[in-house]
Amino acid sequence: MDDIIDDSNEILFTVKFLGRVEVVRPSGVQILEEAAQNLKTPDKYSSEKASKKSKVHLYLSSNTLDILEHKTKFLLYSCPLTTVSFCAVLSSSPKVFGFVAQHLATDTFHCYLFQSRKFAHVLVSVIGGSFQTSPKEESSRGGRDLIVEALRHKNKKLLKENEELKRRLAAN
Repeated sequence: MDDIIDDSNEILFTVKFLGRVEVVRPSGVQILEEAAQNLKTPDKYSSEKASKKSKVHLYLSSNTLDILEHKTKFLLYSCPLTTVSFCAVLSSSPKVFGFVAQHLATDTFHCYLFQSRKFAHVLVSVIGGSFQTSPKEESSRGGRDLIVEALRHKNKKLLKENEELKRRLAAN
């Protein structure tokens, strides 16, 4: 399952995506541990927590870290390297690793967690080295990407609101 494809400036890893959790701080192993615990706690209103482990491609280029659905290559999440603030392997589970990135549209931080049987430490080294060497310029964020992220966020909020309204209608 742990495939690695390297193409000079780009690298692709196949891993299991455990989920994404909003976190309060941009760094620290404790944040990763709390996010992992949060994913284990069932929440009937959160589709991100409810989804099972899925196989994804973790695509690292010179300026972004993309999470692609394995079969369709559909873009699930895209994180500019300038927004990544922390990356580590969980001390409680050496096969699990994650990174924290800032969500530009909402100015919040999200922890992305993955599982890899063989390459967790290698992935942390590669991702950590990439975000540490990436330029930290505000202009590199790109206005178009910010608009797309803002629209995705708004769409997600509207979908949640729609589900809540459907629940209320069904209850009446």
